[in-house]
Amino acid sequence: MNEILSLQNISYTYTPEELEKRKAVDNISFTVNDGEWIAIVGHNGSGKSTLAKLMNGLIFPESGEVRILGESLNEENLWAIRSQMGMVFQNPDNQFVGATVQDDVAFALENNGVPFEDMIKRVHESLAQVKMDEFLDREPHHLSGGQKQRVAIAGALALKPKILILDEATSMLDPQGRHEVLSTVRRLREETHLTVLSITHDLEEALLADRILVMNEGRKYTEGTPTEVFARGDELVQLGLDLPFTMKMSQLLRAQGVEVKGNHMSEEELVNDLWTSNFNK
Repeated sequence: MNEILSLQNISYTYTPEELEKRKAVDNISFTVNDGEWIAIVGHNGSGKSTLAKLMNGLIFPESGEVRILGESLNEENLWAIRSQMGMVFQNPDNQFVGATVQDDVAFALENNGVPFEDMIKRVHESLAQVKMDEFLDREPHHLSGGQKQRVAIAGALALKPKILILDEATSMLDPQGRHEVLSTVRRLREETHLTVLSITHDLEEALLADRILVMNEGRKYTEGTPTEVFARGDELVQLGLDLPFTMKMSQLLRAQGVEVKGNHMSEEELVNDLWTSNFNK
């Protein structure tokens, strides 16, 4: 697999006062391959949002190296590399600048000097990808939270990025909006081989990833597949993280004497296990 992004021995401190306690990010290393979905999880203050800023060049590390698409990120190539990265942030209302949906998606394209005819084509294509092409002339503030984030994703996709970074992009949404956004990202990844980096505290969202990186106090606590990471359930709880619904349900059922084998990563797995173990004898 081709490496698309890597952080090697990255450290960062915001203020000298913070250094007396700990670094915001302390000697972090990991690699993302082309087409992967990586979730970075951790409690508030664990360093995951600082990692997002470092990957997007909003801040630069005090030590270590950030490599994106084979190049070491620096002030000279920052804008060229950033044009290959789409960012979707926590609050969709803070991202809108256009009077209509299509104006908003076109905004970044105009700033990047995309020719008008190509820009119109990209706006329509990207909105169709997130199933928002019927809302071209709608005012953004009339959309639901999930619809707003799908428009924000369309704005990122219009730039044809190699990497899509979701920085707590579902944290302010209701369950329906969260489902809309995550279903959209999952489908886009399957259809376009898009590389996805999801910075989140939502472990249900992290279940969709190929690999999960757990942050704690600025350091990488553990890394692995969802099955490998969630096998350390009690440790994650001690770090201030919640467990996925199906894992908590499995534990509750087991405590009530119901036969449940292992920890399940999906509701379908749990239901099938319950049916096989308890109702199909």
